[in-house]
Amino acid sequence: MKLLGLDIGTTTVSAVVVENGCVLASSTVKNDSFLTSPHPWERVQDPNRIRALALSSVDALLQQHPDVERIGVTGQMHGIVYLDQVGAPVSPLYTWQDGRGDLPAEGGETFVQTLSRLTGYPLATGFGLVTHASLQQQGLLPPTAKVFCTIHDYLAMVLAGSTIPVTDCGDAASMGIFSVKEGIFDLSAMEKAGIDTSYLPKIAHDEILGYYRGNIAVYPAIGDNQASFLGSVGDDVNAILVNVGTGSQFSAYTPNYLACKGLETRPFPKGGYLVVGSALCGGRAYALLETFFRETVEKMTGTAPESCYDAMGRLLQGEKPANLPILCTQFQGTREDPQRRGSIQNLSTENFTPTHLAWAMVEGMCKELHDMYLAYLQDGGKSARLVGSGNGLRRNPALQDAFCRAFGQDLTMSSCMEEAAAGAAIYAGMQ
Repeated sequence: MKLLGLDIGTTTVSAVVVENGCVLASSTVKNDSFLTSPHPWERVQDPNRIRALALSSVDALLQQHPDVERIGVTGQMHGIVYLDQVGAPVSPLYTWQDGRGDLPAEGGETFVQTLSRLTGYPLATGFGLVTHASLQQQGLLPPTAKVFCTIHDYLAMVLAGSTIPVTDCGDAASMGIFSVKEGIFDLSAMEKAGIDTSYLPKIAHDEILGYYRGNIAVYPAIGDNQASFLGSVGDDVNAILVNVGTGSQFSAYTPNYLACKGLETRPFPKGGYLVVGSALCGGRAYALLETFFRETVEKMTGTAPESCYDAMGRLLQGEKPANLPILCTQFQGTREDPQRRGSIQNLSTENFTPTHLAWAMVEGMCKELHDMYLAYLQDGGKSARLVGSGNGLRRNPALQDAFCRAFGQDLTMSSCMEEAAAGAAIYAGMQ
């Protein structure tokens, strides 16, 4: 059976056709839908542009493979878009990167800190219900809005020919103020904080949403974290996944609910849970060092190289130097502490070199996810086989070696380049 998976990412829109676990065809285009904003903390995208990119990608693959039978959809979690009564967007997509929750509130708190205190849920800026509550407080809810949902919920609805979105439990949990154990939004907690609950989407089940082109079954969308996990680890979900892209994530499957300090527990499709930790900078930390080296060359020579990545790769060849600086890669803070910043310690006359800094960056990126793994073990998690994914890891052998050393086992890289889209297809095939 041929399956099509669609992934609405922050920077790209990808689609794949999968048959018997093998990717037969794929398409990736730039997601050029970001909208300009007068506010530096606002990160919004145009849902109509995303719809056009997504449908074009789907139709192009269906032209090559008209015998596709099912479509699965995934995309960037946490963010929300408002729809009217006929399912048309009446707002931009407020992405997971949106920073309005970190704006000051009364009493010296940020808005998200106040909301966390009132609801009893650990929240972060970019979570859908944080965005919703902030817009509500400012009187900025679209007047014709009837419901909000994720961008991939919207695309699944469009493909299915429906006008009413539904959201998977994993995506609902990513919006915040959601009881993972019960699988429902916590309405009483929202009411304590004065949040209007009438805009909440319905929770999806495993039902078919509808049919694209009359005969291709479309299933409820799932979050890109869960989809990437499925697309990376395959049938054996008893695994630990480290993903390094623009951000980076630690994800571990557990059949039973597990609460781990500093980590999220998210529902997993078809049962069980994912324990997840997110490093906000992730692979961008390595990109920041490349930018630093490239700008240094330009300032010193007057000529800017196209890229310093190959040169950095040469710095990382051979054995890891001794006495490395200690580099914290939390340049964009953490979910729990958005104001935290990166740092460099243990600098000396011997290790203040480009080679040592490159190695220290790799070790710091690894340490951020390995610390999450240790927290997972401390609170009852079990070790499992280690799988890696994401271009930030795939293209960096030194970082792969760092994970092998830290986790004390071999790292198996995912064979699929578009893990999230493939995972969405796999999920559709599981129904």
